[in-house]
Amino acid sequence: MGLVKINNIQVYTYNGVLPEENRLGQRLEIDVALTVPIERLGTKDRLNETVNYAKVYDSIVTIAQTQQYQLIESLANHISQELLRQYQLVEVVQLRVRKYSVPIAGIFDNVEIEVQVKR
Repeated sequence: MGLVKINNIQVYTYNGVLPEENRLGQRLEIDVALTVPIERLGTKDRLNETVNYAKVYDSIVTIAQTQQYQLIESLANHISQELLRQYQLVEVVQLRVRKYSVPIAGIFDNVEIEVQVKR
């Protein structure tokens, strides 16, 4: 098994608990790692017989921009489940979502959640 990774996908979304988050929106960053049988797929050198990461990218952006959740945990779970549904060769989806505009009185870079979903 191997990993296909796409790092630091940036999307503008309207997710959050507070009305301001839903009205004004904010930038989220998403990292994804897909466990796939690269040792088997990589020997054929045919895009149609592997996981097309351009399509994975499009799937993630579409879901993030068209679905609205209060929790980034819900967004991450929805994306992970949808990637497993759409891409049968993927065995495990590991997904991280970072949120920078968090209404917490404190000094920090971001809040990040990580989920791992197996087939």
